[in-house]
Amino acid sequence: MALAVYTTIYPGVERYLRQWFRSLLSQQDQEFQLWIGIDAVDRSAIEKLLGPELSAEWIVARSGVTMAQLRDEALSCITKAFSEVVLVDSDDLLHPSRISSARAALDYTELAGCALRLVDQEGDDLGQTFDLTSDLEPDEVLPRNNIFGFSNSAFRSDLLRRCLPIPSHAVLVDWYLATRAWLFGAKMAFDHIPRMDYRQHPSNTARVRSPFSNEQIVSDTALVQQHFKFFDTGPDENYVAHRYDKLRSVAAEIEEFRERVVHNPAKLRVYTESLNALAPAPLWWSTVAYPPLDHLWKH
Repeated sequence: MALAVYTTIYPGVERYLRQWFRSLLSQQDQEFQLWIGIDAVDRSAIEKLLGPELSAEWIVARSGVTMAQLRDEALSCITKAFSEVVLVDSDDLLHPSRISSARAALDYTELAGCALRLVDQEGDDLGQTFDLTSDLEPDEVLPRNNIFGFSNSAFRSDLLRRCLPIPSHAVLVDWYLATRAWLFGAKMAFDHIPRMDYRQHPSNTARVRSPFSNEQIVSDTALVQQHFKFFDTGPDENYVAHRYDKLRSVAAEIEEFRERVVHNPAKLRVYTESLNALAPAPLWWSTVAYPPLDHLWKH
């Protein structure tokens, strides 16, 4: 098979797995090989939970391996054997067209994303969609924000191989890979039709629904700052030069935001209140240095 589907299973996700697996079994396109990364969970328990219909290739995390290293190992193996990779999170739900639409998109693009319907922990619709506005192209969102997550993206393997390896201590692995692809000048596409249900719960690394708290702004800023630091070593010779310059400019702005807003309790309160009043459309990392509020840190 030319196409692989990859997910990671980790502690705390077990309650969602049966629903996730049923949505995978309900795909219109079943011509794929499932790959599962196992992070600190017993494989036999997962096999028992999901039942005899489960057929997968397994990558089991060794002791001491980070989340990023597990995903790097899995994606390295997959890209050697498959020409296309669809990424899905094991706490989310695939709509029946998720795999078929991703396969069709990869016929004309190298990195494809799709809109996500936001649902609560029980899977009930929250009435919001994670999507791009009609006036934005995917490559205009990067590098400041991200729309290519590990639940709504698909890569051609030749591009994904170029984006590896993943830094061992990266937390925002999806954004790192998308940023690398953007820096290489990869062709990107975004499907405005929701093809996934994106479950919102307290353990989401990237929360996109307001109201936001001061504490979230502080923690989000630390994660975003770490993300940009992975690109401090200088440009790869294959990067598009002006895109790397833009990335460095955004990284400098994040530093300015951290110094003038995050480290200033009074300004942080004003920023958070203003951000909640504006209620930005769901977009990963729009909580940090939101451009309409740049008067708070720029002079």
